[in-house]
Amino acid sequence: MKGLRKMICLVDGEHYLPVTKSALDLLDSLEHNEIVAVIFIGGTEKLRETSEEGISEKLERPVHFGEDHHKIPYELIGEMIEKYDADVVMDLSDEPIVDYSKRFKLATVALERGIPYEGPDFKFDPLTEHDVLKKPSLKILGTGKRIGKTAVSAYAARLIHNKKYNPCIVAMGRGGPEKPEIVRGDLIKITPEYLMEQSNKGVHAASDHWEDALMSRILTIGCRRCGGGMVGDVFITNMKRGAELANGVDADFVIMEGSGAAIPPIKTNRHIVLVGANQPIQNLEEYFGPFRIKLADLIIITMCEEPMSSPEKVKRIEKFIKDINPEAEIISTVFRPKPLEDIKDKNILFATTAPDSIKDVLVTYLEDNYGCKVVGTTSHLSNRPLLQKDIEKYIDEADIMLTELKAAAVDVATKDALNAGLGVVYCDNIPMVCGGEAEQKELQDAIINVVEKSIADFKANRE
Repeated sequence: MKGLRKMICLVDGEHYLPVTKSALDLLDSLEHNEIVAVIFIGGTEKLRETSEEGISEKLERPVHFGEDHHKIPYELIGEMIEKYDADVVMDLSDEPIVDYSKRFKLATVALERGIPYEGPDFKFDPLTEHDVLKKPSLKILGTGKRIGKTAVSAYAARLIHNKKYNPCIVAMGRGGPEKPEIVRGDLIKITPEYLMEQSNKGVHAASDHWEDALMSRILTIGCRRCGGGMVGDVFITNMKRGAELANGVDADFVIMEGSGAAIPPIKTNRHIVLVGANQPIQNLEEYFGPFRIKLADLIIITMCEEPMSSPEKVKRIEKFIKDINPEAEIISTVFRPKPLEDIKDKNILFATTAPDSIKDVLVTYLEDNYGCKVVGTTSHLSNRPLLQKDIEKYIDEADIMLTELKAAAVDVATKDALNAGLGVVYCDNIPMVCGGEAEQKELQDAIINVVEKSIADFKANRE
């Protein structure tokens, strides 16, 4: 029958069984539904008949049970989805058998197998994944905003380029262009003056694809998106068109870059997931944090230092990831600034999106490694009014505006610096493996390993 949905129903013993049977009968009577499995997920309050055979008899359907009737059989539900090739999981249970936390776990079981999880007043759909790329690819996504996706994308692109794999990046952002925009970072010289010209034309010249192009000197494609769902889908985006453009450009490998916690709606061969150690631990261990983590072939934990995260918290995150995704490689990192030009013996005004709590660490690093004097800092690059006040406070003392290419870096920081006669130098952020530079090759090798697996998967799928 056209449109028929093969449905798995979750039931509990907190409902009187005749009531549950009525709900199952109603669902089965709808022309577009076929209940292929019923799974008992716990509870005994309303059960007069507690044997498995008796419950099945009362519901007039075979019912599947986990080993422990008092625990939700998540693994069994996953097995039944695959066994019956189900199209949807319908949850007919309720408190106290399921609470909010357990329902997110149930949703993750369904979503990671590509089917919706539904209930009386909710529905979680699997991620949109347009299968349009005709080149090997990987996806870089994150568990939140401001955890370093663009920095890692640019870093990965440079590594891939050095391995002669000729990458491009397709990025989506909340300030992206109406039509996907190609920036030839490999051909044009991206100067502060050039970015000001773009900004004056109405372009958001600090959008992620501009940062990628400047930091990596490769071809990038900028897209836009609006909205971000709990699972990671967006409300609107032109990223499908951006991915299609990537098929025709001079590149042999494609990096699809996420935005905030939103996930590129494009099917790729492999995934790198960024986890911010500065995020609330609940956001990683609950809700759809586990769903994102389970997608990963490589997990890069960022912000792994005081005061953003304690060593104990980092260890807890590492253990949690190993428990739910034992196949993924895990690398813990911190970010350190890298000016793109020489700033030795210069007085620096440093603009960043990093929190004020880490300011002293970054200032010390810049002064120790680049021979400059930081006369002022602002952590308000994403807050235009506060950024303006900080610039006014320090600009008379500085020779150089050193700024990340994010948020208001062009239309405020670059503009004000040029108007005041200062030089402008842009700053990259390098993910550094915890433990020192000697461990850096571990991250490089891990990224290239994902790239080579992506290429192998792509070739295998074409055969």
